[in-house]
Amino acid sequence: MSEGAAHQDYRSLLQDALLKIRDLKSRIGRMERSSSEPIAIIGVGCRFPRGIRGPEDYWQLLQTGEQAISEVPLDRWSLDKYYDPDPDAPGKMSSRHGGFLDDVDCFDAAFFGISPAEATSMDPQHRLLLEVGWEALENAGQSPDHMYDGQTGVFIGVSGNDYSHLLSMRNETDIDSYLGAGISHGMAAGRISHRLGLHGPSLSIDTACSSSLVAVHLACQSLRTGDCDLALTGGVNLILRPELSIYFSKAGLLSADGRCKTFAAAADGVVRGEGCGVVVLKRLANAEADRDNISAVIRGSSVNHDGPSGGLTVPNGPAQQALIRDALAAGGVAPLDVSVVEAHGAGTLLGDSIEIGALAAVYGDGRPSDTPLIVASHKTNLGHLESAGGIAGLIKVVLALQHREIPPHLNFDRPNPNVPWDHLPIRIPTQRTPWTANGRPRVAGVSSFSFSGTNAHIVVEEAPVSRTEQVPSDRSPHVLTLSARCESALRELAQRYFEQLGSMGNFADICFTANMGRSHHDHRLAVVAGSSAEAAEELAKYVSGQDSPGLFHGIAVESDYDQQDSIEEFGPTSGISALASASDAANLERLAKQFVQGGLVDWEALEPDSEHRKVPLPTYPFQRQRFWVQWKDGDHNKVLV
Repeated sequence: MSEGAAHQDYRSLLQDALLKIRDLKSRIGRMERSSSEPIAIIGVGCRFPRGIRGPEDYWQLLQTGEQAISEVPLDRWSLDKYYDPDPDAPGKMSSRHGGFLDDVDCFDAAFFGISPAEATSMDPQHRLLLEVGWEALENAGQSPDHMYDGQTGVFIGVSGNDYSHLLSMRNETDIDSYLGAGISHGMAAGRISHRLGLHGPSLSIDTACSSSLVAVHLACQSLRTGDCDLALTGGVNLILRPELSIYFSKAGLLSADGRCKTFAAAADGVVRGEGCGVVVLKRLANAEADRDNISAVIRGSSVNHDGPSGGLTVPNGPAQQALIRDALAAGGVAPLDVSVVEAHGAGTLLGDSIEIGALAAVYGDGRPSDTPLIVASHKTNLGHLESAGGIAGLIKVVLALQHREIPPHLNFDRPNPNVPWDHLPIRIPTQRTPWTANGRPRVAGVSSFSFSGTNAHIVVEEAPVSRTEQVPSDRSPHVLTLSARCESALRELAQRYFEQLGSMGNFADICFTANMGRSHHDHRLAVVAGSSAEAAEELAKYVSGQDSPGLFHGIAVESDYDQQDSIEEFGPTSGISALASASDAANLERLAKQFVQGGLVDWEALEPDSEHRKVPLPTYPFQRQRFWVQWKDGDHNKVLV
């Protein structure tokens, strides 16, 4: 080979190598970006003590600084039998209080196609997750019908198993074919995936108190790796038996007066609580492209374990510091960018002081004294929701970011004497506090620790300003659709819309979300109106039993609907899509009528170039009935709750 030819081959090899290096760098860059890709929170559902049935109720409680704590309800266990102020009294608990949900024995089994026998053998935690998960999806404007057979993941934190103990009190002859699935923690997530027809990862996680925030972390990881395109994640906790409360008492962990006094000198233990929370997650880029309502953005998260510490259940300060630093690094967030931390804050002198020390070590270094880190805990409002505690803290932060306000931290009269407060740039907010931005995005940290030693920390940022300005529709009126599984639920849903339409935002956005972001059930209602006020008038007529030319309602009977007639009426190639794109009121009324009759409607054709966005709407009014275990003691039936 000549010297020139050899030189040419060398240049070709070098060029090939450079191209491969560039390709590898590009791949590495994509991998690094995907590993820290922001995750959008696009939907929220929750049930918390004191009748909280959604994020609006929760915010009201937080904002007004109320506590959702009561004495143990009589339908759980007898305080006369189990209470004793002496924590060492055998078989007794030293607290009379907790945060308890209403109607934990009730469930809309028919909505989910579950028989009464199966519902009775189902852990009520599973039932709560089904209902709250559905509410979260509706809040997100994600129609479960469109998710069927798709890559949606479910990640649920669940720890308690009190109902299985109640079931075990029956005679062996009462065991049915539903028992195994009914009490399995794995079914907490698996049942949701099954009912919605989802193929993404489906995991139930038990790390005790940190379960739900660990579940959120795993959901984010799954979205970033492409294992799923949408994720439902959260946690649940119910307290149906006295045994764990007796244990907490013997361990010296229960607050005697039923008040969680996080970071205070009077902190004397936890207040046990119940709840369920679920959020809907999607990769931020996809959420923006899909015009979803983005409530907040998860920038980074981390999970670790205490490892060796002063004892199995004793927290480890250096491990907490490492956890927080890892979460910040995962999201590319500097410690000084974080202005608020929703702490674990269980309400014990030792645990609280260790946590404040870890927060100060990471977030306090170099922080100006005039802009201290604000630290608070929802446990002063709700108590310790255990496996649902982390998700309750995350939802609180999401709401605070949306309202740009920090709710008051309660029961903080005198600070924990084990913390050198004067030397730390940390403040506990005892009053409602505006969340100022100072020209930068608002960012918060959320912590959840566990007596198992498993810790989780998540870094959350306020939602980005929409890049798409609201473009008003040149078509008026619009079609608003509602549906339910039965007439009573439809009437209740119409009442909810009537009461809230004026505060929901742009009427075109409302119709866009209701038509495209909800499942359409058999009992249907459609309104043709030009504004929220007009639609509210029509809904009021329906609720009161009046008829109106712009109001259509009935039961969808798909077999009675002849799509061929529609094609003949509107053109051989147009069908219902062409009808949907028609702009005059007469055609929209025909569309509304056909929807009510069960016609298949291409709602996207109604707004082919729409810039409308999904907005939160009233959620489904479940028609809940009682399903609960009972057993015989001699000749008497026994029922708990």
